Amino acid sequence: MNKKIVHTSNAPEPIGPYSQAIIAGDFIFLSGQIAIDAKTQQIEAGGIGEQTRKVLENLQVVLEASGTNMKSVVKTTIFLKSMDDFPQVNTIYAEYFGKTVPARSTVEVSRLPKNVLIEIDCIALKS
Repeated sequence: MNKKIVHTSNAPEPIGPYSQAIIAGDFIFLSGQIAIDAKTQQIEAGGIGEQTRKVLENLQVVLEASGTNMKSVVKTTIFLKSMDDFPQVNTIYAEYFGKTVPARSTVEVSRLPKNVLIEIDCIALKS
């Protein structure tokens, strides 16, 4: 099976030895995105609402660079610093996915890269 590395300057540069996304067969595997601004490489200011939006925007641009969009996402994993943020994350998440919500797991973790409040990764189908 061939695999293709996806990279876009419209999303944050990886902060470690990984790709923004990999296309393998009919699937696109996106690495976890955190709330880093692609232009400044700085963490998005604000709380869980602002960080959630930035994470979802970062996922969108990587999906677009992969030749697809949010409607093609079949699975996400959300990592939260606090499950107390779950209701607000759900509201914002629904804005980005609408009625085409993918399967999902959500877990609370003790710490995330750069001490952000949220990280999301996903798997999508090629368009």
